[in-house]
Amino acid sequence: MSQHYEGNKGSVQEHDVVMRGRRILDITGVKQVESFDSEEFLLETVMGFLSIRGQNLQMKNLDVDKGVVSIKGKIFDLVYLDEHHQEKAKGFFSKLFK
Repeated sequence: MSQHYEGNKGSVQEHDVVMRGRRILDITGVKQVESFDSEEFLLETVMGFLSIRGQNLQMKNLDVDKGVVSIKGKIFDLVYLDEHHQEKAKGFFSKLFK
């Protein structure tokens, strides 16, 4: 399942990631949700793209205006894809958008 949500682009937001018990993630500063399914979320944040991988992932809460996303499920890893990882990101995006 792929969805595309756009947040408020007019204001500068802070970016925080809070994980509780490796089961719940609350993320602020989300500009848009590029894609998501039960194993991976790809978010564009004010500090770059963030990939979250896990098992049985679900979007628990989405507040587009405030740029807040909550995800529940078993979290395996969080990876930022920024300019220092452009080659890795290119490979990642090419796999995602085949």
